[in-house]
Order: sequence, then C-alpha cells, then structure tokens
Amino acid sequence: MKQAGDTHPPRHGVELRTLLAIDDDPMTLSIIDSALRAEFRILAAQDGERGLHLARLDPAPDLVLLDLSMPGLDGYAVCRTLREHPATRQAPVIFLTSHNDEFCEIRAFEHGATDYLSKPVGPRQLQIRVRAHLAFAQNQRLLEQRVAERTQENERLQQDLLDSLGRAAEFRDNETGLHVQRMSHYSRLLARAADLDAPTTELLFRAAPLHDVGKIGIPDRILLKPGPLTDDEFDLVRRHPEIGAAILGGRESALMSLARTVALTHHERWDGNGYPQGLAGESIPLAGRIVAIADVFDALTSERPYKAPWSTDEAIDWMREQRGRHFDPRLLDRFLAIEPEILAIKLKFADQPSPV
Repeated sequence: MKQAGDTHPPRHGVELRTLLAIDDDPMTLSIIDSALRAEFRILAAQDGERGLHLARLDPAPDLVLLDLSMPGLDGYAVCRTLREHPATRQAPVIFLTSHNDEFCEIRAFEHGATDYLSKPVGPRQLQIRVRAHLAFAQNQRLLEQRVAERTQENERLQQDLLDSLGRAAEFRDNETGLHVQRMSHYSRLLARAADLDAPTTELLFRAAPLHDVGKIGIPDRILLKPGPLTDDEFDLVRRHPEIGAAILGGRESALMSLARTVALTHHERWDGNGYPQGLAGESIPLAGRIVAIADVFDALTSERPYKAPWSTDEAIDWMREQRGRHFDPRLLDRFLAIEPEILAIKLKFADQPSPV
C-alpha cells in the first residue's frame, strides 16, 4: 500500500491516476491494493482526518474509496468535506461499508456519494465499479469542456457581430472609431469606480460601443449635416435609441441584453428631461447612467465638423453644473475622482490630426 508521496512508476511513460482509500480496516485496504495497484497510484489512510490531508495533496485523487464508520470523522463528514473542496468536488466517491441498510445508503448519497457498496467487496467488483465511475467522470469532463468551448465560440461570434454593428454605426456618423474606444474604456473605469463586479464591468465594456448603433437608421442628410438641425430633424435623431434597441432586439444573451439597455437609455437624464422615455433618477438603468457620462465627456472633448473640442477643464466644469440634472450625482462624483485615469485613456486613444 502506497502512502503519501509514494508513487508507482509510470507504465510505458503514462502517469497513473491517483486513488485514495480511507478505511480503518487493514484487510479492506489490502484488498483494494491487490485489486487496483496495477492501474492506480494508491494513497491510503485509516481515519478521516488523515484521508482529508491526503486528499489535499497534489495531484488530487481521481477517485475516493471511503468507509462509513471510522474513528473520529465518519464517512459522511469526510464526503461532505471532499465535496466542499475545489480539488475534490468532482471526484467520484464510492462508499465501502458493512452498513447495508437503506437509511445509511440514502444518507451517503445525500452527503455526495457517487456509489455505495456493501462489504465484503470482491476484487473484480471493485475493479469494474472503479473503472466505470472514472470513465463516466472523464466523459463528463469532456462534455463540460466541449460545452465551455462552444459557449466561448458563441460569445466570440456574438462579440464579432456587435463589433460589426458598431463599425457600421461609425461609418454612418462623423464620430471616429477612437470615440468608441475611449468612451468604452471610460465606461469600464467608471463601472469599477462604482463598485460593479468584474464580470458586469467587462460586459459593459463590450456593450458600450453599441450605444449609438441606432444611428444606422437615421438618414445621411440629417446625420452628416454640418450645420444646426431643425426641430423636425432633431426629432428624427432622437429616435436613434429606440432604433438601436430594435436592432439589438430582445435576445436572452446577457451581452446583447445589456447592449440593448445601453442603446435605449444612454440619452436619459437624471432629472427626467432626457429621451426617449423621459426616465428619471434610479429608474434609469445603471449601465445607461454610466455610459451617458462617458459618452458626453468624450463628445465634449472631441472635435466634430460642427464644433471645436472643449478643453478638459471646460468639459469638467460643465459636467459639474449638470450634477443632479443631466447626470447621476453619485456617479459623476466617482467619475471626477478618477480624472487622472480618464485623461490617460484620452491621451492613449487620441484622434490623429487630419492630413492637410
């Protein structure tokens, strides 16, 4: 019987899988060793505490054979602890016990058992059960890996679609692609400053470039007009959040759903005087409030055919005046507190001068 740190030599260069046997009966441990040592690196413990210590070694056991009644921790407690630890959470646990009543068997499965065998267990039965459970566990891991790979592929395709839509919107507008990059990074910085969790922050970073995708539906004669818009023309421009929401649709994907929210609500104002729905205060989704600040700051400090860029001080002063009117006051305070990081992004993604 191999103890902690001992290993069988690899067969034909193949590393043996690790099996952990926890049983206070030396005879049972001997049967396990005789039946399985040709196929596995076997670690053995005669009590629960020692067994849990061995289970935390590297590599973690691929399968655990576990007695029910032992000194100290019983099999139920050991199994529950194994299921709570990340390294052994998925490892098959087979109970080997002289308790063959239904109550004990049910409790074992309630504590995370994979299988339940009554002693005495013959070597052939042990070999068959162990091989079957390891094969099933391996197939389960492969399935989970394939699902994860397919999910990543779907997310990549979805992101490619959003990037394409974002570029299409840029071609329709006088804004540059660098505007989209800057305001996306501003949005991510502000989301972090507002204590959003990391996954939501990254999701917002990926969704923010679609804020103006609805401009695809605005006629060029209006969207590219160098001079002031008439009231009727401006009314058409104000439709772009709803057009964007319609383009992005009501899909179940978290990314598409957040992109739709951003497109629909980034022109709402804290005081209720925004568009298209006239939402006010915290009835405006947080993502929309964040992107509104990022978008306006970049719009103010960027050159457009119809205006020169404002200085950073001018933009900050105006935005302070709009605290609690245009912008969520708490979020604006967070934005102003990270001004050095904002300016670093502004410099990194600065527009290049047009060739003369």
